[in-house]
Amino acid sequence: MKTENHRVLIIDDERPVLMTLEALFKRHGYQVDAAPTASQGLKLLKSKSPTLVLLDLQLPDADGLEMLDRIKAELPQIQVIILTAHDSLHNAIESIKRGAYHFISKPYASEELLSLVEKALEKQFLLREAQELREKTEQLEKRLEIAEARPTPIFKSKPMQEIEELIDAMAPSDANVLIVGESGVGKEVIANAIYARSRRVGRPMVKLNCAAFPQTLIEGELFGYVKGAFTGAMNDFPGMIAAANGGTLFLDEISDMPADLQTRFLRVLQEHEYRPLGNTQTMKADFRTIASTNRPVAQALSENRLRSDLYYRLKTFQIEVPPLRKRKEDIPPLIALFLRQFAQQLGKPEPDISPDAFQKLLDYAWPGNVRELQNAIEYAVVLARQGMIGVKELPAEVQLPRALQQAELATLPRTGVQSLDDVERTTILQALAECHGNKKKAAELLGIQRPTLYNKMKRYAIEL
Repeated sequence: MKTENHRVLIIDDERPVLMTLEALFKRHGYQVDAAPTASQGLKLLKSKSPTLVLLDLQLPDADGLEMLDRIKAELPQIQVIILTAHDSLHNAIESIKRGAYHFISKPYASEELLSLVEKALEKQFLLREAQELREKTEQLEKRLEIAEARPTPIFKSKPMQEIEELIDAMAPSDANVLIVGESGVGKEVIANAIYARSRRVGRPMVKLNCAAFPQTLIEGELFGYVKGAFTGAMNDFPGMIAAANGGTLFLDEISDMPADLQTRFLRVLQEHEYRPLGNTQTMKADFRTIASTNRPVAQALSENRLRSDLYYRLKTFQIEVPPLRKRKEDIPPLIALFLRQFAQQLGKPEPDISPDAFQKLLDYAWPGNVRELQNAIEYAVVLARQGMIGVKELPAEVQLPRALQQAELATLPRTGVQSLDDVERTTILQALAECHGNKKKAAELLGIQRPTLYNKMKRYAIEL
């Protein structure tokens, strides 16, 4: 993560704290703004557009929790970390309920705070991507739904057609489903398609991202709790299981659920009943479970991120969604879909794509999968002039020479041991890719002379 791209706003009335935090974050490459009052903080919030806020609960001109409400109302996507000397479970729970990413008490460990900030920024990025994906895949989801006048399937590749057939066959049942695939392949789209074709369509579909909640809070979020179950539990909260009653529960990133909670959830699947925290009454659990993970199952099991007993319970049907680079046949229809979608959104005529630009889109490795392709087409449609998308209207990474596409593939997960020659060739390709084929800059980046780079390119048959 490039910290210089992120601006941190610190709102705290203690000047020594402001100065210490400002120095800490600047030392780690962040852009920093500081405010000793809520009013000054709100002005900086509007003028500087920070990506993250560190907020004290005790301010001279406002209550910290009310300030949190104000921030989340004006900028819902911004991440807020509460940093305060007034540590209490009630304050922590209230802060999280009102949208704070985390609650940390003073005195704090610098390493812990920096780690929390990095994770909060990662969450913000993922939430923004997820929101964009939900908004931009409406037409794609419609093509996955069963209807009397069902449109032509968007997928042309054999693996995705087989997934379509499997969804048709098993969606009407109540069988559990586990969806596996890299980030951006459309696991939630698949989950939505299963729900849309199920007998439970029209009833609630409740979604819980297991990676989005701290381990201490996810249990209450899932099972719910009663008033007085723990300090700070001021009201009853029914939980996600209750909200999904009669419908479907989608657990995204199931391998990020804590292991002990996986055990509890397994019992729910087996016994069809559960107890909210602090409640002695057993509640009935009537829902269908769809889960997903972006980790390879073997890896998740070996690292004990996913309990084997829960895995075997969830995998009545397991859907492996292949990455886009392994199903190139799906790229042209997806391009056509996204061209229509973004042209309509922008009120522009649907542009054509030049042959060279189309070939670039086919050659690119798409490490971000369908989500990245979608963003690339939106970028191109915005920049299109006179009804045509050429190579110059594509994102910079897609414009790279074909030989440098291997550098993109080299960043993807690998198995097995690479030779030193493989490592060196990959490093050269990545340097050339980062410098967009400029050999002089690539040589400087690698710390070698240009003749040396030319010799190595010749040795490894790298041609641009």
